[in-house]
Amino acid sequence: MKTRAAILVEQKKDLVVDEIEIPKLEHGKVLVEIKSTRICGSQLGEIDGVKGPDRYLPHLLGHEAGGIVREVGPLVTRVKEGEHVVCHWRPAPGISGPCPTYNWQGALVNAGHITTFSQYSIISESRLTPIDPKYGHEVSALMADTITTGFGVISNDAKVRIGQSVCIIGVGGIGLGAVLGAKLAGANPIIAVDLFEHKLELAKKHGATHCVNSSEVNLKDAVFDIIGRPEVDVIIEGTGSPEMIEEAYDLTSSQGTCVLFGVMRFDQKVSFNTLPLHFGRTLTGSEGGQSRPHTDITRYLGMMDAGAFNLEDFVSHRFCLDEINFGINRMRSGESIHTMINFN
Repeated sequence: MKTRAAILVEQKKDLVVDEIEIPKLEHGKVLVEIKSTRICGSQLGEIDGVKGPDRYLPHLLGHEAGGIVREVGPLVTRVKEGEHVVCHWRPAPGISGPCPTYNWQGALVNAGHITTFSQYSIISESRLTPIDPKYGHEVSALMADTITTGFGVISNDAKVRIGQSVCIIGVGGIGLGAVLGAKLAGANPIIAVDLFEHKLELAKKHGATHCVNSSEVNLKDAVFDIIGRPEVDVIIEGTGSPEMIEEAYDLTSSQGTCVLFGVMRFDQKVSFNTLPLHFGRTLTGSEGGQSRPHTDITRYLGMMDAGAFNLEDFVSHRFCLDEINFGINRMRSGESIHTMINFN
């Protein structure tokens, strides 16, 4: 069996869309027909080599999607054929098994426990959570990372308490999920920071009490004007920019928390004074908000059903697989907020 897929062949180059041969399912593996997958900033980082030279080229990409189980391999018990599933990169119970390799024109193409930039994909049982078909595949893709990571950054990493001030730097993608999570956690005020007005407008719609365009005003001055002091209880930094990381750290209150979910390039460094860390300030990085997809997704869907939030306008751009490089470029430009690749 063959499937069309987007392949990372060379870093800092467009993905190659072509047919690859799907191997036989091994233990713990599941064949999923991908219906909607989101282009995440992490994939841009893989293409650009943010974490360093890529030792696994060529390989497949994508780690958040909604799809339908078409076949299960030996020992799989958590999902069954025909179920709609959230495909997520954070592990859940179940078997992971060996990572698959695909055949592409006589060459091997590597893959991890989950890849989603293909119409059909072999995914580990541990990266799948069943979902009611009523929610649709785009909601599944958003639950895979945007919501679970965004909410997890707020509740697990930052441990936001009712009434705490929260500033979120970078409100596209995960940052928008964090804005929504901060609202549900009872934070006040919630300051959204970005370079793009359309992202700030959507952040305000989903819970930001104040918006700051950091290309137009000094962030420290803006924070002072909003809360009467140049420091915030919780800062969430999502850009990965060394300058913004340093500014976020400096804006964190003496007993506050600064959480980094944006990934800085491997060859960059930041500089700040560590003395505040000895007196109560916390600086931490986030790995997917420490989310537990198999329990979190069910809880969040229950909240959505109860009217606590909706995701109707989260997706700003939609493309087919052949247009994936165009979608990636829209993300680079800052035009898109959540970009979906949809399959028929």
